[in-house]
Amino acid sequence: MQAKTLIIGAGAAGLMCAAQTGAGTIVIDHAKAAGEKIRISGGGRCNFTNMGCGADNFISQNRHFAKSALKRYTQWDFIEMVDRHDIAWHEKTLGQLFCDETAKDIIKMLIAESPEMDLRLRTSLVSLDQTENGFRAVIETGGKQDTLNVANVVVACGGKSIPKMGATDLGYKIAQKFGHQIIETRPALVPLTFSGNPFASMSGTAAPVRLTANDTSFDEALLFTHRGLSGPAVLQVSSYWTEGDSITVDLASNGTLPQTIKTARSTEGRKDLTTILAQHLPTKLVAHLSTLLDLSGNVGDLSDKKIDALVDDLRNWSLTPNGSEGYRTAEVTLGGVDTDGLSSKTMISKNTPGLYFIGEVVDVTGWLGGYNFQWAWSSGWAAGQDIAGN
Repeated sequence: MQAKTLIIGAGAAGLMCAAQTGAGTIVIDHAKAAGEKIRISGGGRCNFTNMGCGADNFISQNRHFAKSALKRYTQWDFIEMVDRHDIAWHEKTLGQLFCDETAKDIIKMLIAESPEMDLRLRTSLVSLDQTENGFRAVIETGGKQDTLNVANVVVACGGKSIPKMGATDLGYKIAQKFGHQIIETRPALVPLTFSGNPFASMSGTAAPVRLTANDTSFDEALLFTHRGLSGPAVLQVSSYWTEGDSITVDLASNGTLPQTIKTARSTEGRKDLTTILAQHLPTKLVAHLSTLLDLSGNVGDLSDKKIDALVDDLRNWSLTPNGSEGYRTAEVTLGGVDTDGLSSKTMISKNTPGLYFIGEVVDVTGWLGGYNFQWAWSSGWAAGQDIAGN
């Protein structure tokens, strides 16, 4: 069978690309439905972009690579598409945009934008080879194999995160077959674990913190779990943390705690220090901290020097995770196809004409908060536009 374009992966990037390529586009995916990660994202409402999205919100060996695609197809362009399809949305914290109703609205929109797409689900790639005029792909659906001859192949099959949804290393294998390097991959936007379950007594307790890993900090919520640490702050720094490194928890980042304690010393001097701290931090967290720090005595007995030392301890709580929860719960995969081998404008391979890589499979990883979806839209659009123009 002849076709213009084969897109491998019916996720966010693949569907966005198909919306640009037009007639002669075949999209395959081994899942039973398109856009499965879109469907489960954002608690079922899809955090589809971020109002503040820019290249600085992404991690890559080449920090400039994402700039072109993100500027050519912006968050405002995607919002315009969402509005055009009458999908109601709202902004949560930190510029994060969510559907009012369901993430399925985004999937339906992308499919509606691709009326000429030949979508083949429960279909896997058996082989892919280069020919004089493009590529020969063998695909399999329900035990039946078909051979496709196509001019373009777009690899949009994602990374290794959430294997229960079918994530594999197929995209990396294709890249390596055609001479591309892979930047070492690891789980990102993932909870961190600790040996001995030190926070089990606080499981479910959350607190606003400034969390730092390798000189990169985020001011968001931290959640203690029976296995370690989670919550937005932890997911964010997990992309910067490497095994063996410590992370620093700042429990007093707003800077008001020293004066608060000193005021309490004058007005509530007979109260226990732990009682005063529990007015500003979760009670279970204060109880845990009392096993690490000297929080005994009345607040009225504290000197300025002791208060300053205590606040310093609370602002520099150093913890060393022993690992992460891995790809099982990671929202994205850090690393991927080396951007040195791709055009930043079109996502096309520099050494194999007609071969494109888009979305999570590429070494571009966004922060938590809609950034990775925007990379899917922007990179998918860039590749699709290039194919449509050829």
